[in-house]
Amino acid sequence: MIGGTWQLTAPDRSWTLAVPRLAAAMVVLPVFLQAPWVRLHPFSATLFTAVLMAVGIVLGQTADRQKAEIGQLLVGFSGSWLAGCLFWGWLRAHPLLHLPVEAFALPLALTGLNSRWRLAAAFYLSSLLGTACTDLMMAVTGVMQAWPTVVMAPIDLAPGLLHQAGLQLLHPLPMLLLALAAVLILGLGRRWSQIGSTWSMAGAVLVTTVWVDGLFLITALLQPGLSGLIE
Repeated sequence: MIGGTWQLTAPDRSWTLAVPRLAAAMVVLPVFLQAPWVRLHPFSATLFTAVLMAVGIVLGQTADRQKAEIGQLLVGFSGSWLAGCLFWGWLRAHPLLHLPVEAFALPLALTGLNSRWRLAAAFYLSSLLGTACTDLMMAVTGVMQAWPTVVMAPIDLAPGLLHQAGLQLLHPLPMLLLALAAVLILGLGRRWSQIGSTWSMAGAVLVTTVWVDGLFLITALLQPGLSGLIE
């Protein structure tokens, strides 16, 4: 690193292309790890945030570019992880609180865009934008009204209720709205990928949100018990 910037070699350029894929994997990880962990033991899942943050800060301060960027991604990811644990652990029956909880670190992230932790801030902000888009579409399609009922229902009734909520999205108007939103998000993600390495990573995070939402909808329709939303 010279003068605060890394001199790009061939391996560095390959790593630059790998960063968006790593960030996208971090978006998918909560579906398979965080969701079941929070259901079983929200307190320990929340405490794990400290581990993510500590490892991220240590790696983020190294002179090795790859380690530093992994560290930055972990720091950004830890913000999303903490918010997810708080909401799904204790507040999941209150969908209107979802976005405010997820946005708890918004001022810090906006400030971080102009610091050495830019990658961390961009990861958190793009993840937050994806969450905002998801919540907005749930609201305009009417699915959010069923949210408290589904997540608080007895285990024997929850899968059926979730399936019914998913069926609401198969009507023409909700499908049209979802398609338009997906096109806009995918277009924005593609646009960001052409700006620079940091924005390319942010675009990958945003686009992955669309795929995760699509996977969730398919699961809710075909096998709601595996969706991660219900106990």
